[in-house]
Amino acid sequence: MSNRPDTEGGGGLRAGALGTFDSVVMAVVGCGPAYAVAGIVPLVVATAGLAAPAVLLFCAIPMIGIALAFRHLGRLDVNAGASYSWVARSLHPLLGFLSGWAVLCSTTVFLVSATVPAGEATLSLVSPGPAHDTGLTVVIGVGWFLLMALVAARGSRFGTLARTTLGAVQLALLLLFAVAGLLADDKAAEFSFSWLGFGHFAGPDAFVAGALVAGVTYWGWDVTSNLSEETRDSRRTSGLGGLIGVTLTGAVFVLFTVSALGVLGPTAIADDPAGYLSALGQSIWPGWGGRLLALAVLLSTVSTLELALLSASRTLFAMGRDRTLPRIFGRTHPEWRTPWVATLTVAAVAVLLLVAALTAGSGAEFVASAVSGVGLHIAFYYALAGLAVVVVHRTVLFSSAGTLFFVGLWPLGGAVFMGWIFVESVPALNAQALGIGLGALALGLVPMSLTWFQGRSYYRPRPLVPLSGHPEHTEATDEFVAFDAFDAFGGGAAARPASRGGSSGRDDVLSDF
Repeated sequence: MSNRPDTEGGGGLRAGALGTFDSVVMAVVGCGPAYAVAGIVPLVVATAGLAAPAVLLFCAIPMIGIALAFRHLGRLDVNAGASYSWVARSLHPLLGFLSGWAVLCSTTVFLVSATVPAGEATLSLVSPGPAHDTGLTVVIGVGWFLLMALVAARGSRFGTLARTTLGAVQLALLLLFAVAGLLADDKAAEFSFSWLGFGHFAGPDAFVAGALVAGVTYWGWDVTSNLSEETRDSRRTSGLGGLIGVTLTGAVFVLFTVSALGVLGPTAIADDPAGYLSALGQSIWPGWGGRLLALAVLLSTVSTLELALLSASRTLFAMGRDRTLPRIFGRTHPEWRTPWVATLTVAAVAVLLLVAALTAGSGAEFVASAVSGVGLHIAFYYALAGLAVVVVHRTVLFSSAGTLFFVGLWPLGGAVFMGWIFVESVPALNAQALGIGLGALALGLVPMSLTWFQGRSYYRPRPLVPLSGHPEHTEATDEFVAFDAFDAFGGGAAARPASRGGSSGRDDVLSDF
């Protein structure tokens, strides 16, 4: 399998279109902080009650381990397919294909489930009444979705300033109301640090159910890896955005959930998941509070739609480029240098699925089941990525304590956690959620079998090797600096002079992190 097969039309993706700051913004916005707070956090509260902050906190820790795995794998293989390529080259090509297929399924289902909330958030800015008009809501939501599809087709660099602005505004609003809620005098429940512990869990099943939903809350930061071919100096920068994105959004989610539970209480949130955010805003700032939070949700939903399209289209592009799916998906626009065919195809499929769900009269039920089904997809391909980085670096894991922890134990812990959530969740899901989760994954066996028997080069072994032994990185290692814990999150490399030559204390796996 070639690491960068020939592409049809346009000569490939536009290299250097994004920088480090762009990656950080995309990772944060990709998680959709305000969208997650509005649509997913109430589901966590409904399953875990006062333990919801603990679920979000405990899920952030293994998710950072997965972000570390993406960071290290991305240094070895810059590929728009990300886990689709990495898992194939480290574990097995069949697992790699299913990993890419899981990304396609999860992002497409998310696009369907997030389109209607975009319309609802738009109408709620004008008046809460029209938000109950299903037809108008769908039309406006689809309008936003198609606009974001055009932006995604135009290019990942297009609209960067707008994306940064949208992300900054929604984070500022969430933090403003979170702090105001913590300082409010009239509260339904007084905060206790036990909310961040295990004391409020009704049992293991409650934690598993909440963790499956919480996995969707943190999902989306890995879009930075799908855009690695379009990022400047991507071997150093693409994974850094994911790490910062997970850490920052995790802090926001926990803080906001604690604030909402204090002001409204778990029962009010669970009984009215669609309206709790408006009630919270009105409680903190009567008159304007609800509308400001609705604005944050609108900005978050719209920008997240775009980034989900970017993630899906780049994965589909990589699969078309490798001929594991029809080669037309590997085409790029000659001027924009974007996978426009893949982008428009994902958009068309999402719109068709949305129409089918609404025609069947199960829109609200579909959204609830979609969150759980997508949770299975996410747990599946995140677990494979966490395992892949350990397998790739198995020969160098014990070269230093830092390598063992940041490349071995933490990512492996994240992989085990994701695998456990996947296995434990299956028996508890309803038929629709299982159909979205396992059924969609099973569909991937059809194209995978066809292309496997056709002998595509993707299925031929081309293993990844640790950076210190990678022939493509021989020159780069001369510029690396020694590792410490600060470097693990991208902070120390630029601050110290590079050491040249073959110092025995240098850790090539983690240096220049």
